[in-house]
Amino acid sequence: MIQIYNTLTREKETFVPIEEGKVRMYVCGPTVYNYIHIGNARSTIAFDTIRKYFEYRGYKVNYVSNFTDVDDKIIRSAKDEGTTPQALAQKYIKAFKEDTGALNVKTACSHPQVVDHIDGIIQFIEELIAKGYAYESDGDVYYRTRKFKGYGKLSHQSVDELEIGASQRTGQEQDKKEDPIDFALWKTAKEGEISWESPWGKGRPGWHIECSVMANQHLGETIDIHGGGEDLQFPHHENEIAQSEARSGKPFANYWMHNGFVTVGSDDEKMSKSLGNFVTAHELLGKVDPMTLRFALATTQYRRPIPFNEETLGDAENNLQRIQTAYHNAQFRLKQAESMVDTEAESELAKLEEEFVTAMDDDFNAANGITVVYELVKWLNHYIEQAEISQEVLQQAVEKLEKWLYIFGVTLKTQELLDEDVEQLIEERKTARANKDFSRSDEIRDLLKAQGILLEDTAQGVRWRRTK
Repeated sequence: MIQIYNTLTREKETFVPIEEGKVRMYVCGPTVYNYIHIGNARSTIAFDTIRKYFEYRGYKVNYVSNFTDVDDKIIRSAKDEGTTPQALAQKYIKAFKEDTGALNVKTACSHPQVVDHIDGIIQFIEELIAKGYAYESDGDVYYRTRKFKGYGKLSHQSVDELEIGASQRTGQEQDKKEDPIDFALWKTAKEGEISWESPWGKGRPGWHIECSVMANQHLGETIDIHGGGEDLQFPHHENEIAQSEARSGKPFANYWMHNGFVTVGSDDEKMSKSLGNFVTAHELLGKVDPMTLRFALATTQYRRPIPFNEETLGDAENNLQRIQTAYHNAQFRLKQAESMVDTEAESELAKLEEEFVTAMDDDFNAANGITVVYELVKWLNHYIEQAEISQEVLQQAVEKLEKWLYIFGVTLKTQELLDEDVEQLIEERKTARANKDFSRSDEIRDLLKAQGILLEDTAQGVRWRRTK
């Protein structure tokens, strides 16, 4: 059974869905004011991998991930680029879809946007006001944080600790609050800013309210899993819990999952736009093979940090090449395999399957899961060298490798057909070898190598693979 580390309880718990065989999953998406950086991509990839493993285990996943398209950062960036917030948001939503598509991220079942949920947000806030959990102050609306008895239960902070930090803040917004730890649900719009009419005047939503509303509308008042980066635990997810549970009187999410950071430099500093140490996925995809980047970001257990450097990418490239080579060789050997029963090999494959599921069931431990993939590759390399092998078993192994790599978001490349000239050169080389004309044989090998085609002479015939 799948075990999930629940940030709320700080324990691993057996996953029990609200509806048998189904998963309701909400993951906080990007604020679309720029291209996503590698840290953002890591979060998207981590939860895409988790989603795909749930599906591998037979669950039907309703996966919702939002776009924050109304925000102070968007307004500022739109001014800098000389465009409207709406146009800027659409530009970077399109870029997000293109970049994550290149990284084999499966499209969410729904990608809700804030601008499409304004009526629902206003209604949600009105209900909080009616219950005494929110109040209007000079056109703004704030949440009475202290009134919600469970505040701080996700981030494991006390209200008193939060008050000490909040008391240091100053400014017009703080002057409007009843309590320094209260947070904004609705903000009065400044002159010329994007805004909507509301019972409290023209304004726009606060950041935290949007996810409560969109999760509620698309998945229900209680969902199975809420995910996001570990930096969202507080205040974003903490505030989502307070808003949602005050309104419904029900748990907002049964399991809270948070992925670790991508780190850079010798001090393992968190990658972020605010620190200016980020690399965008858009930029990197122009330099690095998308499958190499996906492999590097998907094969570390999601809660652990990932150091982003040349060594990380180099290791990913080498390991992926090993897998790809074994896959090509197995496809080649399928043509010469026999239709026969091989119960010992079937048993070995079943054992590997059990090990893979055990690894991934343990809080989606991708590092241990990919280790089993390497064991399968090792097994494949040994099996295809045997004189007689089962075509059926080898096909099972190849399909298993494809399915496991799909979970990690990697599509294995099938061997492309050689063009007519190269096919003729391979045939000519065979003839040269048969005539003991080894000089010509070596010459053809070198010529093909220069064209990015590597030949391997085996007992079963000549294999080839592209190296570029």
